[in-house]
Amino acid sequence: MSTPDPADAVLRIGDIGFDEPRTLLAQHGLALVAVAEGEAIPGSFWGDTEAGIIGTTVYARADTPVHSLLHEACHLLVLPEDKRALVHTDATDSIEEEDATCYLQIVLAGHLPSVGSIRLMEDMDRWGYTYRLGSTRAWFEQDAPEAKAFLVERGLPVG
Repeated sequence: MSTPDPADAVLRIGDIGFDEPRTLLAQHGLALVAVAEGEAIPGSFWGDTEAGIIGTTVYARADTPVHSLLHEACHLLVLPEDKRALVHTDATDSIEEEDATCYLQIVLAGHLPSVGSIRLMEDMDRWGYTYRLGSTRAWFEQDAPEAKAFLVERGLPVG
C-alpha cells in the first residue's frame, strides 16, 4: 500500500469556485480566466495543474491549487505596473521578489473567506515550499522582514 502524497490534500480552485479569487484579483487590477478541464494552462511555468500568467491575466483550471493561483498573481503584483504587461509565463528571477510573492500570497489568502492565511500556509507546506525555520508559518511570522518591507515599499498589503 502506498503512502498518500500530502500535496494531493491541498485546496483546489474547484473546492472554492472561481468567484472569490476572481473578485480578489480584480481588486488588484488582474483578471482570472478559467481554463477548461483537460486543456493546457496558458502561461504556466511548471505545467500540469499550476496557474499561468500572461500580462495582467492569471489562468487556472478547477484542479489548480489555490496557492498556485495566488502565487502567480502575486508575482504580477510585486512587479512595477509598467512591467506586468510584458510578463509571459516567467515573472522574475529575483530572490527579493520571490520572497515578497510568497508573503503576499499568504496575506491575500486571508481575504478569501473560503481559504484564509493559515490554510494557505498549511497547503504551501504540503506542496513542498521550504523555509529555514521549518514551516511556512514560522517564516511568515518570524523570518520575513525583508519581504514585508519590500511590499510596504511597493504600497502592497502586508496584513
